[in-house]
Amino acid sequence: MDGLFLGFIARELDAALRGARVEKVQQPEKDELHIAFRGGNGPKKLLLSTSADRARVHLTEITKPQPQEPPMFCMLLRKLIGGAKALCVRQVGGDRILEIVFACEDEFAQPSERILSCEVMGRHSNIILRSAEGKILDSIHHVGADISRVREVKPGLPYTPPPAQDKLNPLEACAADIDALAESRSATGELRADKFITSNYLGISSLLAREIARRTADGRYPSLGAALSAVMTDVSECRFEPTVVRDASGIPVEYCFTSLSVYGEGYTCERLNSVSAMLESYYGERDRTERLRAREADIIHLLGGVGSKLEKKIVRQREELAECERGEEYRTRGDLITANIWAIKNGADSAVITDYSADPPAERTVELDPRLTAAQNAQQCYRKYTKLRNAKRELTHQIELAEAELSYIETVRDSLSRCETSADIDEVRAELVAAGIARRGAVKPSGSKLRHARMLEYETSGGYRVLCGRNNLQNDELTMKLAERDDWWFHVKGAPGSHVVLFTEGKGEPDSADFTEAATIAAVNSSLPENATAEVDYTLRRYIKKPSGSKPGFVIYTKNWSALVQADAALARKLKK
Repeated sequence: MDGLFLGFIARELDAALRGARVEKVQQPEKDELHIAFRGGNGPKKLLLSTSADRARVHLTEITKPQPQEPPMFCMLLRKLIGGAKALCVRQVGGDRILEIVFACEDEFAQPSERILSCEVMGRHSNIILRSAEGKILDSIHHVGADISRVREVKPGLPYTPPPAQDKLNPLEACAADIDALAESRSATGELRADKFITSNYLGISSLLAREIARRTADGRYPSLGAALSAVMTDVSECRFEPTVVRDASGIPVEYCFTSLSVYGEGYTCERLNSVSAMLESYYGERDRTERLRAREADIIHLLGGVGSKLEKKIVRQREELAECERGEEYRTRGDLITANIWAIKNGADSAVITDYSADPPAERTVELDPRLTAAQNAQQCYRKYTKLRNAKRELTHQIELAEAELSYIETVRDSLSRCETSADIDEVRAELVAAGIARRGAVKPSGSKLRHARMLEYETSGGYRVLCGRNNLQNDELTMKLAERDDWWFHVKGAPGSHVVLFTEGKGEPDSADFTEAATIAAVNSSLPENATAEVDYTLRRYIKKPSGSKPGFVIYTKNWSALVQADAALARKLKK
């Protein structure tokens, strides 16, 4: 967030909050404040964040859970600005500092002003409350001499603004001056166009500098100075186009107060009607995604540990299985000793025996235990053969179970990768407990009671309803309880994925387009990458069975058809209700 951008925010907040009174102050995170206002423009909520990578100020509608005991800074703000009137919101000198001036009463009930400064400066961001005389009352982050020798921020100290940058104000520069400076700096081989802008002019982010350089290179403006001056004119006259750039999967990657052309094919630009709405769209989605990733971290750790143990177990059992192949050798040795028992002397440690099973018969030397008789040596070989034969049978079974467990772990990982809400994660937790992967309480609950997530619902072009399970518990419910005998079931072949059911509901057999769309939905809701060619099995529900005691989501089918489709996420989003 650069200084020019903060100027637009200051204007927007001043129009929305001027004259409004503070109704509530909350601090849901250690580096984030929510201040609720009520005034002539209705209720408003202001978000102030000092997170190193998400520092910002804007209006919000997001509600976050609050700590049971508010932090000290939050309680002090409630005491000192609770009920106060916002007189104005202003930017300081074109820098990344925004101030809210409040009309309050001091400790002697006399009218006074208090100023809340929000410094949006990356990892140096801070929120500071000070008196009108400049005395720091408190801050969300205390900065001592051990952290910064340039500027201390502690209660009781005089407030000093951050050190000024030795840069030019772009709002005061004309195109000819900018071009002259650029020519003189480029003559010394200083930097390319965007670096020249950020190193010489105040309040311009690297993204905006790249956009200005691109507009010049594209020929939209005759010079770099003309392009930069045009943007500054828009800023002066408060013309803006709040824009969020999203990648092919819809994830926000950047934002700016003007239209952007630096992002090419595969990216889309979303225009919003206010700066706050733009920041809410950009950071709200990113925050939600990060919170989900944090909540599922313990599940990922659990699955990683279980999967690693299973992989080691399978390797060890395969090594033991290879040793079991010697069982036939012991059986053959026992047969040779039994066939030639009359020729073996007691106490011998070896014997040369004729092997009549070979063609032609050959002489073989057989090792013996001299402490045992010939008959006892034969019995010992048979016992070893029986032990290895039984071990081979059991090891083969155990390896099959371990591989099935490992496959199930992969299906849970796939479900977890597509979780969109806390309710989705809750159901995955419940599934792990039900499957015996985790003990109850082994993973952190995200709520007091289990919240059931809704299945994904689609509608084909032919009007058929399609449901898709979000996890293995939903897959079982969808396939074994909701689907009727004549409904169609889809699942990607040879990879973890969701169960998808196309409900016929007495409409007769769907068209080929409906089958293709349902198969595409199954391909998209699987572990296969987007736009990959996928083979999808489909069959009638009547041909599907769930083995007794099997893991959630596991079914078998006796008759099916297959279709090759592309995992087209755009088509799936279009069909989604």
